[in-house]
Amino acid sequence: MMRRVLQPLVLVLASLALVAATPAAPPTDEDGFRLAVPPYAYVFPVDHAAHPEFRIEWWYYTGHLRAGSRRFGYEQTFFRLGIPGVARSTSAWRTNQILFRHLALTDEQGRRFLADEKAERQALDLAAADPERYRVWIGDDLAGLEADGRTHRLVGHADGFALDLRLVPEKPPVIHGQGGVSQKAAGLGNASHYYSYTRLATTGRLVVGRDTLSVEGRSWMDHEFSSDRLRGTHTGWDWFSVQLDDGTDLMLYRLRLKDGSIEPQSSGTFVDPDGRSRHIVRDGFAIDATGTWVSPHTQGRYPSGWVVRVPGEGLELRLAPTLADQELNVRSMGGIAYWEGAVRVTGTRARRAVTGQGYVELTGYAGRTPF
Repeated sequence: MMRRVLQPLVLVLASLALVAATPAAPPTDEDGFRLAVPPYAYVFPVDHAAHPEFRIEWWYYTGHLRAGSRRFGYEQTFFRLGIPGVARSTSAWRTNQILFRHLALTDEQGRRFLADEKAERQALDLAAADPERYRVWIGDDLAGLEADGRTHRLVGHADGFALDLRLVPEKPPVIHGQGGVSQKAAGLGNASHYYSYTRLATTGRLVVGRDTLSVEGRSWMDHEFSSDRLRGTHTGWDWFSVQLDDGTDLMLYRLRLKDGSIEPQSSGTFVDPDGRSRHIVRDGFAIDATGTWVSPHTQGRYPSGWVVRVPGEGLELRLAPTLADQELNVRSMGGIAYWEGAVRVTGTRARRAVTGQGYVELTGYAGRTPF
């Protein structure tokens, strides 16, 4: 009799244990997109690929290239935007994913900035962001991993310029933020999953006008995915990446609020030569503009030139644009404009002179932000 009583009890307890062991479904927004919440454990190379369960995602490359005495800065970015509420349809044109590609080149000796954009739906083999392996493409332009699973490949074409690059990481990926999330504002899900390759040795081919150049240099790659949007109290952001000649790297971002202050959740990351990284909180850095540039294209008024201080790392750096006009005016995103430019870096670390290079992104100074 006792055995008959215990059997149902054991089954109930086993069922309860199974329920307790089953992970809870991740939280979602009102449209069903997954929110970025801690903890999040990255798995590479899986996490290089697309994450369509999140609303917004981008793969962002910037870098500095040399061809003899000529120097260039470049940007190539792929954005993926999930579209909620797509009606059921048998049309081959139907999609809930839109892809964008931004491509820009700063020709330092030629004193010119070239930019191009593309947008396409993920349908009919026109464009795609593969969720199984890292390959994002629109037409003949692409970003992804080569067969060795390590080398990144970038291909971009525009009127007047083109690039075909291979990039090999010199450090492991760096996870920004804490608990696998980079917080952008207070509250659940007001965050992103964000990591970078802060140094990639870069070689390849660059076409500028009638010139085809063999180039080499160093790049930075960001991959970020989330379902967050800037709150109505935010006006834009300033983002900085720096690669110093002593082997250290720095990323900082600050979100600007409408009242003129800086979002307390703004933060950064410092990376040692061996790839170890340290999180930098908002009070751990200061950024002061040294000048202003007014766009002749959009009349946007941008800061131009900066002094960056990170006392905890003994850093005091001056960042100077290699060219004042590095503004992209993106018609495919509704006429959004932002400044994305190459900078030269001088300064000190622990009172020793350092030099370097970097990129700066400025949004919200000439209308609304991209996302």
